[in-house]
Amino acid sequence: MKIEHIALYVRDIEVTKNFYMKYFFAKSNEKYTNAKGFSSYFLTFEDGARLEIMSRPKLNRPGELPCFGYAHIAVSVGSVQCVNELTERFEKDGYDVISAPRITGDGYYESVIADPDGNPIEITV
Repeated sequence: MKIEHIALYVRDIEVTKNFYMKYFFAKSNEKYTNAKGFSSYFLTFEDGARLEIMSRPKLNRPGELPCFGYAHIAVSVGSVQCVNELTERFEKDGYDVISAPRITGDGYYESVIADPDGNPIEITV
């Protein structure tokens, strides 16, 4: 397993993208936007680490959802079967499954579970 990416809600996605590209030499993918106004970029750093920066209408302060700030971590488990099995294991052990395994609009196969403090963790291929 490896941490696939960390996600950050930002107020101005273009300013933030340019900041990471200018100062940390990140490379960006094409902007993804859905019908609800959510948008994101994946920024890839030299060592392969990735940061997803995201924006959506009406972001609030941290603690009030949806808020700006860190949003989730994503853990890559290697296969669709592993996503399904691990999600089932979390559910069986009493953890909240925020969203069942599915293909997302930006092409990931993932589920989202809550850690013991309620922080979201995406389980991805």
